[in-house]
Amino acid sequence: MIQLPATPSDIAFTPTVKAIQARKGSRAAYARLEQGGGWDTKVTEDLADFIARQRSFFLATANAQGQPYIQHRGGPPGFLRVLDPSTLGFADFRGNRQYITLGNLEENPRVHLFLIDYVDQSRIKIWGEARAVEGDDALVASLVVPGYVGRPERAIVVTITAWDVNCQQHIPRRFEAEDIEAQLEAKDREIIALQAELAALRAKTPR
Repeated sequence: MIQLPATPSDIAFTPTVKAIQARKGSRAAYARLEQGGGWDTKVTEDLADFIARQRSFFLATANAQGQPYIQHRGGPPGFLRVLDPSTLGFADFRGNRQYITLGNLEENPRVHLFLIDYVDQSRIKIWGEARAVEGDDALVASLVVPGYVGRPERAIVVTITAWDVNCQQHIPRRFEAEDIEAQLEAKDREIIALQAELAALRAKTPR
């Protein structure tokens, strides 16, 4: 059961972090943020739209000794689903069978999701607790994007504790290869059409 912090940002802003903020001069600004309610704890429409567009995210877990582990998760847009205003879910596909994330979740359910959109140069941080759901075929089926190749073995369900928008600085702008290919194909079609139009005009022009 998640123990909610007094203020959502307290999940990251520990007393030590706050002390450093005070030394570095940023504590007053964050204190004002906390007085206004601080970070969000529910999925908003903007967050849901952002999640629906993503093709990947990074999932951080830690074992009972606190050893961290970060795993990349990818799939077609929509593979990470909003199940309700407090819950996210995704199908866990068969991989290299190391099961580090699964082992960590059994010892320590706390997770962090980091979503980054290179096209729009934006990123979202999500804190929560996660559990692996085995044997629920209906749930797993509801999380699989139709047409996606992969063998789902279980569902991972994340209960959100808090989330925040990260700074946009230093995010390199990158584009999906298929999006670039589609734009180039459209440009090629436009060039071919213009060339045909030019040839037709030349054919009509007296010499």
